[in-house]
Amino acid sequence: MRTLLRIIHAGLASFKRNFLLSSATSAILVLSLSVALSIILFSVVVEGVVTELESKVDVSVYFHPDTSESQISEVQRSVERFPEVVEVKYTSRTEALAKFKARHSGNEIIVAALEELEDNPLEARLAIRAVDASAYEAIAGFVEGRFGGIVSKVNYRENSVIIQRVFAVTNGIRLGGIVLGLVLFIITGMVAYNTIRLAIFSQRDEITVMRLVGASNWYIRGPFVVTGIVNGLIGSMLTFGLLYMVVRAVNESVLSFVPGVNLLDYYVANWTSLLALVVGLGITTTVLSSAVAIRRYLRI
Repeated sequence: MRTLLRIIHAGLASFKRNFLLSSATSAILVLSLSVALSIILFSVVVEGVVTELESKVDVSVYFHPDTSESQISEVQRSVERFPEVVEVKYTSRTEALAKFKARHSGNEIIVAALEELEDNPLEARLAIRAVDASAYEAIAGFVEGRFGGIVSKVNYRENSVIIQRVFAVTNGIRLGGIVLGLVLFIITGMVAYNTIRLAIFSQRDEITVMRLVGASNWYIRGPFVVTGIVNGLIGSMLTFGLLYMVVRAVNESVLSFVPGVNLLDYYVANWTSLLALVVGLGITTTVLSSAVAIRRYLRI
């Protein structure tokens, strides 16, 4: 215990003695951790963009005017049993007509034509949204095969090319985000490691003297690990506060671009997980970097 306290004291003393170098290390760590945390927030935005794009893609099933509500409900329940189906939204003939009138309220010709009609010309429909483009063909085939007598049209064949392209774009966005995140994470790790390596290099004479007087490897490495923990804690807390201010500043812009993504709400709702992640990442990076960088000076 006495030795451990000495190591902690030596590590804190080293941090104070080399305050400028320690501050530079913490600053580099802030930049590195900011990139790492930004990757997580970026992935949230990317997923929001992908979800927004995919929500615009669906397959519509139209029913003959004489189809009863119970028959349509049976089709809806059958489609909802597909594990790939995310949502099935029903629009009745009355709702479809009301939406059509509202959409063309400024067009006098269309409004006059609708008033001349004695019956509602629009059909009830089910809008089906699935998790993957490949699922739509199976769903469309199932509906046409089993409920062909009451179904007037399934628009999958008309929209299949658009559906395939949208899902190809969203999959590309997901893959690109993962690759970019990995590359940036590796780069930030290398920057942090080399910064800590330079800090240890500046104290190489002190390490040599400790080796000559017979200090153990653990005793020599210990103060650098303690300094690394302090740097990691300081860098992590500064990063968390800095990113919070950045999120507050850009949240409105992100909301205007992707209405379904509120970064500030996400940050506040998940602050404990994000803080634990950034602190753990900061301490792990500094401790491992210190332990690896000092190895060459521990050899006899």
